[in-house]
Amino acid sequence: MSENNGNPLNSNNRNPRRSGYQGWIIAALVLAILGITFFSKNTAVRPITQKKFEKMVQAHEVQNIVIVNNEFVEVTLTPKALEDPKYRALFADKPYFSNGGPQFQFEVTSADKFLDDFQKLKPDSDSIDYDFDRRSDWTGFLSTWGFLIIMILAMYFLLGRMTGGGGPGGQIFNIGRSRATLFDAENKVKITFNDVAGLEEAKEEIKEIVDYLKSPGKFTKLGAKIPKGALLVGPPGTGKTLIAKAVAGEAGVPFFSLSGSDFVEMFVGVGAARVRDLFKQAKEKAPCIIFIDEIDAVGRSRGRGAMPGANDERENTLNSLLVEMDGFATDSGIIIMAATNRPDVLDPALLRPGRFDRQISVDKPDIIGREAIFKVHLKPIKLSPDVDPKKLAAQTPGFAGAEIANVCNEAALIAARRDREEVTMQDFQDAMDRVIGGLEKKNKLISPDEKKIVAYHEAGHAVAGWFLEHADPLVKVTIVPRGVAALGYAQYLPREQYLYRTEQLMDEMCMTLGGRAAEDVVFGKVSTGALSDLERVTKLAHSMVTVYGLNDKIGNMSYYDSKQSEYSFNKPYSEETARMIDEEMRKIIAQAYDRCHALLSEHREALEVIAKELLEKEILFQSDLERLIGKRPFERETVYQAYMNTENSNDQVKEEKEEEATSETEAK
Repeated sequence: MSENNGNPLNSNNRNPRRSGYQGWIIAALVLAILGITFFSKNTAVRPITQKKFEKMVQAHEVQNIVIVNNEFVEVTLTPKALEDPKYRALFADKPYFSNGGPQFQFEVTSADKFLDDFQKLKPDSDSIDYDFDRRSDWTGFLSTWGFLIIMILAMYFLLGRMTGGGGPGGQIFNIGRSRATLFDAENKVKITFNDVAGLEEAKEEIKEIVDYLKSPGKFTKLGAKIPKGALLVGPPGTGKTLIAKAVAGEAGVPFFSLSGSDFVEMFVGVGAARVRDLFKQAKEKAPCIIFIDEIDAVGRSRGRGAMPGANDERENTLNSLLVEMDGFATDSGIIIMAATNRPDVLDPALLRPGRFDRQISVDKPDIIGREAIFKVHLKPIKLSPDVDPKKLAAQTPGFAGAEIANVCNEAALIAARRDREEVTMQDFQDAMDRVIGGLEKKNKLISPDEKKIVAYHEAGHAVAGWFLEHADPLVKVTIVPRGVAALGYAQYLPREQYLYRTEQLMDEMCMTLGGRAAEDVVFGKVSTGALSDLERVTKLAHSMVTVYGLNDKIGNMSYYDSKQSEYSFNKPYSEETARMIDEEMRKIIAQAYDRCHALLSEHREALEVIAKELLEKEILFQSDLERLIGKRPFERETVYQAYMNTENSNDQVKEEKEEEATSETEAK
């Protein structure tokens, strides 16, 4: 989406290419003036007196003369005279003018009197030509006024750059103007709500705001007030900006779009001035919508990180924004939308009702939402019949909309590199591997010993997850190097759940430690390959003890503060409690490791079988594990199976209702 969309209110919407052409044109004019001024007047011509000229004539050194405008005479020497050392030394610094002539000039009071004297002076043996020339005075004008013209053009160019933006020093004379881009009937966004999938609840909230603006009388006649603002909150890539684009495409009112960083400037008072100018433009176009993306750039809580006595420009900008949103002289008809993935850092005054009346959560989609998003992004792709959006949605748990779009694009690129006519399911599998684990490192050389360690490490994860009841079912395990440092990885299919019990977290920790435990069981020593596993286990154990209150010794205590800065070094507990927390974390991790070690020792044969198969094939799927070590001892539906069963049951209920309706119609 282009930012230069013909906004008549935005002084910043100037074509940079056009500005570049203007610069080249002005530079060419300046060079032309300099060239004409410099070359139009032969700077090698030396002034002489008429007596000196008479001596040259008597010495047979003059070839011809030109009487210009009856005011001065130009003298050209003979080639023989130019070879004289006295003249060669005179024109040594400008040899490019000395041979062409003229070389000298002198003024005369009357051309007729000069010709009479010249005829008397000229020797009979010499044939000195003379001529008359009429010249305009524009060269003199340029030589006199050329410098002034150059300065005027340069000032015009610099002022144009300053007032139009672009480059260092831009916007100096227009710096307080808003940088918002206006979308209206003439400049309409083509994205609609049909292009937004997987965010049904958020779409319903946003559609109400659009309805308020299209038909406000429907609500105001009952005494309702139109909401002032809506704040879109959610992780990165979930579609907050996409929803705003859809609002711009659906709403029949002007739509102002800008970023929170557009208010930030090095000059004092500029941010507040831009806020005032933005709302001034919006009031002229009311009813309208203002969208501020990444509002946390300007809406952070006041007082955080400010030096004592300092004039914080960001706080002044926020104060101006608060007053314009709901101040003493606030006008209606302006709805403000904003998006952020850091709602915890926003100022409480910005979040109160009357400013942002609604906070709309835009979370990562569930399996139903992911299927809808896949269907949107699969429309322009030529698909093979084996591609099923439901399977793709089930195999991408935790993916946001941006990641799903990336998977679809990567799959199309992979299919094109393989010279296929259609994108197959295998291309999507490879695309998901690339998005999750990174690019496959085909040229990374691994020694046989290291490859064996990686195989047993990944086999340990697979076996531990296979025989743990609450562990997620395995999808694929590979020892193909990917990404920066990943020598292999195991992919699982987690359930769509939001609450976890203690035994579920312990099984997850046990499965995560399966790699290191397998190395210890097989080789009797461990390697550095478990770095990411240990990091994950440590964070999980810390959360169990300090956040979720799942430890008996610490009790039902949570030391998590959602409003505390992440850079704060203040601990809400004593040193004794900190020591106790460390001890309990060690106990939890040790308990999970001992349990995993015993589990792998018990199933040592399965570990060996899977590791050897990995060394041979490098990639194993869930079906391969069932073939090698039997079915998983715990019967539990996967997310995909549960989703398909639910959908089939819904279809069955629909069919039964349709049959009942048909039979009733026939009976009537």
